[in-house]
Amino acid sequence: MLTVLMECRDQESELAQTLSVLVSGAVEGLVSDVIILDHGSQDGSSRVADAAGCRFHVDWDIKDIVASARGEWLLLIEAGARPQAGWIDAVMEYIALGRSPARFAPSRTYRKALFKRLVRSVPPLENGLLLPKGQAIALARSGMDLAGLARGLKGLKLSSEIVPAWVVAAR
Repeated sequence: MLTVLMECRDQESELAQTLSVLVSGAVEGLVSDVIILDHGSQDGSSRVADAAGCRFHVDWDIKDIVASARGEWLLLIEAGARPQAGWIDAVMEYIALGRSPARFAPSRTYRKALFKRLVRSVPPLENGLLLPKGQAIALARSGMDLAGLARGLKGLKLSSEIVPAWVVAAR
């Protein structure tokens, strides 16, 4: 089983878009738990999370959150990012066989211009991060955010693509 973790701050529509994709994972029995970590949202983010059956935390510590996750694997993802077709099978297969972190393949449809891809570093959660709960517990430190937890972790590439969150923000 998989627990999905996302952070948000005034990202009601982005949150709704990501959660709508995750519904199919819950129906298939892959996603057991979704945890939203809020950074002081003033919009309807909490209502969206509640309507989707997510746990919504305003005051949180990453160590406690990771320890409370129901799944044995965690998927760290940005609000607004959307795993593409086939993501459920790709994640299920990887969880069954893998032991190390993995990331979605970058979208071939939504890519930054070549120059921007060459000169910028990829944010740690742009392609999501799938990792075992035990590894996340070992890495988690008080005061850390999800990007801090994902930073520096190399991951194998899943066969499924992800549309990054910046695509929604650019519209």
